[in-house]
Amino acid sequence: MSITATTLRPVSDTGLEVTALGLGSAPLGGLYGDVPRTEALAVIEAAWDRGLRYFDTAPMYGLTRSEHLMGHVLREKSEGFTLSTKVGRLMTTARAGRDLPPPPKKNRLDPGFANALPFREVFDYSYDAIMRSYDDSQQRLGLTRLDLLFVHDIGSLTHGEAQPRHWEALTKGGGFRALQELKAAGDIKGFGLGVNEWQVIRDALEETDLDCCLLAGRYSLLDRDAEQTFLPLAQARGVALMLGGVFNSGILAAPKGARQMFNYAEAPAAIVARADALRAVCDDHGVPLGAAALRFPLRHPAVTSVVIGAKSPDQLHQNVDWFGTDLPDSLWSDLDAALANAPAA
Repeated sequence: MSITATTLRPVSDTGLEVTALGLGSAPLGGLYGDVPRTEALAVIEAAWDRGLRYFDTAPMYGLTRSEHLMGHVLREKSEGFTLSTKVGRLMTTARAGRDLPPPPKKNRLDPGFANALPFREVFDYSYDAIMRSYDDSQQRLGLTRLDLLFVHDIGSLTHGEAQPRHWEALTKGGGFRALQELKAAGDIKGFGLGVNEWQVIRDALEETDLDCCLLAGRYSLLDRDAEQTFLPLAQARGVALMLGGVFNSGILAAPKGARQMFNYAEAPAAIVARADALRAVCDDHGVPLGAAALRFPLRHPAVTSVVIGAKSPDQLHQNVDWFGTDLPDSLWSDLDAALANAPAA
């Protein structure tokens, strides 16, 4: 059976279903530039109108702005959708005299958000923080039901030398226990990690059973890092994978000659050359590179859904249309051959 953007697919054994194409909301929080409120709400409405029924958000995106926007639309809808948000960052104000840790150091995985709300993020993966984050997200979204919770950015790429301390809070400090309790009580249907590093999901599977995970950028046309080791592990353990970052921050969707972003930064010349090689193959087949990038992850049985972001309804419609593009079987082998012959990254 062919997959369409609106095909419903099970999320492991949680009883939930998500559409093969889901809407992420980092751009609506201001990633790489402000999206006005009316435009952001229109993107979510457009996704609903096109039949998408999986929506992902996070306190980080716009420092709570994304959750407010997502909730504004979804709380007026029926029950027929699946919603995920994330835990690991508490939001606070930085009033004088408050005993707060220093602001987190910026890194390439956190380029900042335009027009963010006036809060500071404090990383905390402990039992109490997970429970508070769950309650806070419910209030921002205006929803009493949250389907999935992802532990956000627990990897070393985000935390550097502080990662062991945060990992201890999640494992020995009760973070995973909080998620297990929320699931056992029926407050959520499942939990996992929302990260840019598959290695930390592997490590988490040594600590607890995960229902699903949102992995960004590590299994795409350009980046096959997770393919050999991690995807078979996830499949064997019954972890449903939602794949974000399939355009690798835009390089696989931007037209040739436009600004080329790769994994949250300016793309180096070797990556641009590899993307150009992929684009040339798609041109030969008469299909958009973006269409191939969207459909590629779902060729692996471990992948349940592809999660996209959009800054306008036009971008949203383009992505849904790309997803529905008829792609010839020979395209995939030709793309593999192009990568094999392209300059090493």
